[in-house]
Amino acid sequence: MTLLLQALPLLLLLLLLGSGRAGPVGACLVALVAAVPAALVSLPAGTALPGFLAMEVLRGAFLALQPVAVVAGGLLFHAAVSGDGAPAPRPATAARVFAVTLPMGAFLESVTGFAVGAVFALTALRGMGIGADDHGRDGARPHPPGSGAVAGALALQALVLVPWGGLGPGTALGAVLAGVPAQQVAMVAAWPNAAWLVLMGPVLWGLSARAGVPVAGRERAVQLAMLGSMATLLILANLTLPFEVAGILASGPVLVWALWRADPPRDLVAALGAAAPYLLLTACLLLARLWRDAPAFRPFAEFPGLPLTHVAVVLWLVSAALLLRHRDGGPRAGAALRRALRPALAMLLYVVLGRVLAGSGAAAALAAAAVAGLGPLAPYAITPMGLLSGMITGSNVGSNAALMPVQAGLGQAAGLPAALAPGLHIRRRRGRGHERRRAGPDLRPAGRRDAAGADLAAAAALDGAGGGAGLAGGVVAALGRPRYVSISGRREEKNT
Repeated sequence: MTLLLQALPLLLLLLLLGSGRAGPVGACLVALVAAVPAALVSLPAGTALPGFLAMEVLRGAFLALQPVAVVAGGLLFHAAVSGDGAPAPRPATAARVFAVTLPMGAFLESVTGFAVGAVFALTALRGMGIGADDHGRDGARPHPPGSGAVAGALALQALVLVPWGGLGPGTALGAVLAGVPAQQVAMVAAWPNAAWLVLMGPVLWGLSARAGVPVAGRERAVQLAMLGSMATLLILANLTLPFEVAGILASGPVLVWALWRADPPRDLVAALGAAAPYLLLTACLLLARLWRDAPAFRPFAEFPGLPLTHVAVVLWLVSAALLLRHRDGGPRAGAALRRALRPALAMLLYVVLGRVLAGSGAAAALAAAAVAGLGPLAPYAITPMGLLSGMITGSNVGSNAALMPVQAGLGQAAGLPAALAPGLHIRRRRGRGHERRRAGPDLRPAGRRDAAGADLAAAAALDGAGGGAGLAGGVVAALGRPRYVSISGRREEKNT
């Protein structure tokens, strides 16, 4: 009976999210109610439940502050760099499809998170006529029927660097909950991510061919070299630099290479101007690390503090400076922050739930029960459990907050290195495309499906992975019309 009470919060969370009967906020509230009796039967004798719950809520609020601030800062940055432009259809080529799918999508995902990279990739693909309809666009050659689903599947590959998405708030939070340095956790995740980057060439080529854009042998060799470069840069960045910028540094140079091949710049000055905000952000993030022992807000000695050089602080300052360039900077910032409210509440609830289960000992008891039940097979349950939690919660932060204490305890009970289980847990997450059920207001014209959401949902069924799920759905829907800036300096915009 005790074990059932301890497991009930997570079971309810997964059941409600998996069935679609509740969104992240509602499911977390139900799970938190169930966590109260779970904590009661798990706390050491003599521990007062009200005092414990009050303290864990405060701890959870502090831990949630950092990922919430990063996510809100990412939306502010997105608002600052987004512009208005006229649609500019472009013919599909193998080089262009690759450029917008992987390096561009992964780069934008690393900066902003919340599946914005996948949405931008899908926007660019639709601008080439892939997934826009089954007859091509503006005289372009027709694409095969069903290319919308293929376009969604291609766009989902932008999420290959999820542990570093949005400058890694989910990874940082998971590391704190596991009690392991985030740099070590990210390094563990980097190795399988790098291996997958090298191996994913045939997946991209197959999807591209199904979209009506076959990839020739010479182009495959170049793309394979780019994938190898991304993998190498990812490992080197995690080995030598703060993990938060590893995704940017792994995809950024390859993005320049890929876009230069696919769409050589007509105006180098304009191209540099388009890239300037991203270069500024990257430089500021790296320079901030030169300030050692910066003042920090640290209300709890057992958790890392929030220094003035934190990723969120830098992101907000850079975004504010960029917003000042726009006459409508204030309204842009207000709209971005309003979009962050619901994801922020969901993150807070996820983290408080994780803290209640971890602090009470319920997570450790579940891990011990798993080890006792599975015996020597227990370590092999880490990755499937991580995959399941990512599919159900649809959020790196949510998955780590809810299940990381159990996963870390499972690794410790099985005698694994401290960073191995947390690193494998954050690596497995690719999310499931259930965002269409909770994507906020329906922005579609009457009688017409939203193309981006339909493509993403179809792609989830096609290749078993989803993008922008869960928390990301509300943000992606609210973004409305993401813009794609090519290296040529041309600004392109498509409805998604």
